[in-house]
Order: sequence, then C-alpha cells, then structure tokens
Amino acid sequence: MTDHDDTHEYPIDGTLDLHQFSPKETKAVVTEYIRECLQRGIHTLRIVHGKGIGVQREIVQSLLVTHPAVESFRHEGGSGGGWGATVVDLKRE
Repeated sequence: MTDHDDTHEYPIDGTLDLHQFSPKETKAVVTEYIRECLQRGIHTLRIVHGKGIGVQREIVQSLLVTHPAVESFRHEGGSGGGWGATVVDLKRE
C-alpha cells in the first residue's frame, strides 16, 4: 500500500493513521488497508482519524457499517485516543 503521493510504502501493522490523508482519500485508503490486513492475517485494526470536527471519523464509520469484512467497531477507550481512534474487529474466515 502506498501513501497518497505513491512514493512511500505504508506499513501494514494494524494501525492506520489517517492524518496524512485528505478526507476525499479516506474511503479508498481504509478499504485498501482492510484488504491488506486481511491478507496478512491481521484481524484487529486501530484507525486513527483524530478528534477535530469529526469529518474523517464519520467517513470511516460509514464505511465500516457496510463493509462485509467488518465484524464490529468501537471508539478506542482510555488514553489510547478515545474519540480520535476507532478499533475495528474483522471477520475471520
């Protein structure tokens, strides 16, 4: 997976930080990241979208509600980000 300028590989380690992506890139980036994680056997993801006014959070969560590989998702609790990150559980095949 490459970032938005196609010059760097983005690490596939279960944590996706969306701060470097624009809202218009969010759906494509999250969809591709889910696909890559499934291929690598990663079934719990942390998507960092920031708190802000909630634009990226809304985009992410609207995608997760309908994504066929998503079992569940929730706001990250405690000091891990709260409203600034979403934890996603992917279905195991």
